[in-house]
Amino acid sequence: MNPPTIAVLGAGSWGTALAILLARNGTPTLLWARDGSQAAAMNAERRNPRYLPDITFPATLSATADLEHALAAADDLLLAVPSHSFRATLQTIVPWLTPATRLAWATKGLEPGSHKLLHQVAAEELGADVATAVISGPTFAREVAAGLPTAVTVASRDAGVARFFAGRLHDTTFRAYTSDDVIGVELGGAIKNVLAIAAGIADGMGMGANTRAALITRGLAEMMRLGVALGGRQETFMGLAGLGDLVLTCTDNQSRNRRLGLALGGGTTLAQALQEIGQVVEGVQTAAEVWALAAAHGVDMPIAEQVWRVLHQGQPVTMAVQALLAREQKEERDEGLGARG
Repeated sequence: MNPPTIAVLGAGSWGTALAILLARNGTPTLLWARDGSQAAAMNAERRNPRYLPDITFPATLSATADLEHALAAADDLLLAVPSHSFRATLQTIVPWLTPATRLAWATKGLEPGSHKLLHQVAAEELGADVATAVISGPTFAREVAAGLPTAVTVASRDAGVARFFAGRLHDTTFRAYTSDDVIGVELGGAIKNVLAIAAGIADGMGMGANTRAALITRGLAEMMRLGVALGGRQETFMGLAGLGDLVLTCTDNQSRNRRLGLALGGGTTLAQALQEIGQVVEGVQTAAEVWALAAAHGVDMPIAEQVWRVLHQGQPVTMAVQALLAREQKEERDEGLGARG
């Protein structure tokens, strides 16, 4: 029996890497690109010349710009689109879904404007009949595509769906663990981008390794406070989708969010930094949504607040640092379960 065909929607670096992984594991895979010329180039060159030019496509991977063709040919779907286009993508594909369709997303972020978690958006648009999962963890697309050892979490409230996508992804170098904590996995993947901007700012200002370690540690406490307040489990934030992804994005310059922070800390304007990076930096919009969620739930997140003020209120990075250093001295304790810190 042939394995089910999976369509990966979104041909950026992450979507391409996941499509390569699936195809390499023997899954017939379609990679949908919005740009017809990009899809044609990928099929002609057997690589993604824009995002992952050094990685050759497996034989079972093909690209298309025809969304209807991709949806009609696929048994299951994996979304790798930016958070700001997540709802619109669901609205476009919903007529093609059936009760047998399994849908996962590897998008990290919250819905702009509503600060809803993506599983909430999916529930509103798809109803209860479509089984869904979220894929998150410490992953850089280039390393996944190159076959370097990587581990992620696949979370779903349907254990069978989590096992299905984990099974399609899992191989000798890519380990996929399953979980039922959708909230925790989604929030970990979203909040870490905001904290990576903070770590980048500190490094861009030359504040040193001690500061970076402190920001990661205190940032994890903030992540746990909000996550537990919203129904996530504390242990999830100590795992791949929480601490693992946080350390990765705060310490390696492959992270767009860290690179944005580095530029801001070095005196570059936000507009200039975004232009130089040239790809979506999820943490910019997520900072506003995380701060709105924290305020709504009475959760103290001083690092996330200062990132929001720098990105959306025009506060100088020097003032953000001063605000954090001026906070009242207190006892360090397990703050993952409490609202205030």
